[in-house]
Amino acid sequence: MVKLENMKNIFLSDSVINLDHGDPTAYEEYWRKIGDRCTVTIRGCDLMSYFSDVNNMCWFLEPKLAEAIKELHDAVGNAATEDRYIVVGTGSTQLCQAAVHALSSLAGTQPVSVVAAAPYYSTYVEETTYVRSGMYKWEGDAWGFDKKGPYIELVTSPNNPDGTIRETVVNRPDDDEGKVIHDFAYYWPHYTPITRRQDHDIMLFTFSKITGHAGSRIGWALVKDTEVAKKMVEYIIVNSIGVSKESQIRTAEILKVLKETCKSETENFFEYGHEMMKNRWEKLRGVMKESDVFSLPKYPEAYCNFFGKTLGSYPAFAWLGTKEETDLVNELRRRKVMSRAGERCGSDKKHVRVSMLSREDVFNVFLERLANMKLIKSIDL
Repeated sequence: MVKLENMKNIFLSDSVINLDHGDPTAYEEYWRKIGDRCTVTIRGCDLMSYFSDVNNMCWFLEPKLAEAIKELHDAVGNAATEDRYIVVGTGSTQLCQAAVHALSSLAGTQPVSVVAAAPYYSTYVEETTYVRSGMYKWEGDAWGFDKKGPYIELVTSPNNPDGTIRETVVNRPDDDEGKVIHDFAYYWPHYTPITRRQDHDIMLFTFSKITGHAGSRIGWALVKDTEVAKKMVEYIIVNSIGVSKESQIRTAEILKVLKETCKSETENFFEYGHEMMKNRWEKLRGVMKESDVFSLPKYPEAYCNFFGKTLGSYPAFAWLGTKEETDLVNELRRRKVMSRAGERCGSDKKHVRVSMLSREDVFNVFLERLANMKLIKSIDL
């Protein structure tokens, strides 16, 4: 009789693997080992009201979640939380839309230009064009943006898709019309060294990319300005009348465990995630050395304040490229590997974004298929 695990491997060896999305299933094993410590019991009579805290501007934010967010940022040292409003959203996608709406509505002149430096997160385009709002307009690549008037720059650091550390690109002397939204979805120790405590007007974070719990659909924004926070809350009220309390309570419990174990020698999630990502990137670069197909970026090492030592970066996505004019997304598709086309990220056909956050067996099949591809000579950027 064929063993179940062998049958699974046989199935995977000939199946299409989808590495286009960033579904973070790679962390399942860690949370399985944690067991019932994050289990939450919700009775039928619990959490029935729309309201969580009527004294809070963001009245649908559960106090337990607000406390857990502050404690985790304090433990990791990646973002300032004092003198800020916490706005909870259904993932950072909703929060980004809320922030763009808030800044646009306060700009005075409309439509407000929205830009991001290429290669950029492809969903930014969808978020700013889908509803065809007259308040703002997607203007594309920030590197070449020189249009007069108010604008919003979206800065993702570490960047999605290429993993680089980003700052603002649109710099105009004595210009007070530009606003910035900082997306720090991947500014956590398992992806990149924590070199400083970020302190910006609007900072976005998402539960999914920290712990892997994408299904809970929870994100939060740390916002300095009162009026911006009010407008963001108004947007979420109109859009979804708040955020699921069940998801917030579960998130609070998991963040609490994350904070409690982040200094543990045996249960530190960030240590676990860092070692896993490092191992995967070493395997991928090993394939690159033996391959004549792809290029990969190099990332400088930096001192990580959280781990207390110099470390490299191990992004959640691999930004694969080729030297020749090759439609890389189709080349991979022919090998039954789904990836995100570079063109969707403001780049070109020679680049694709590939998720590094799949389950281990899927990742290993991906490496096998890469190793068997023959296109061009590999070179590190």
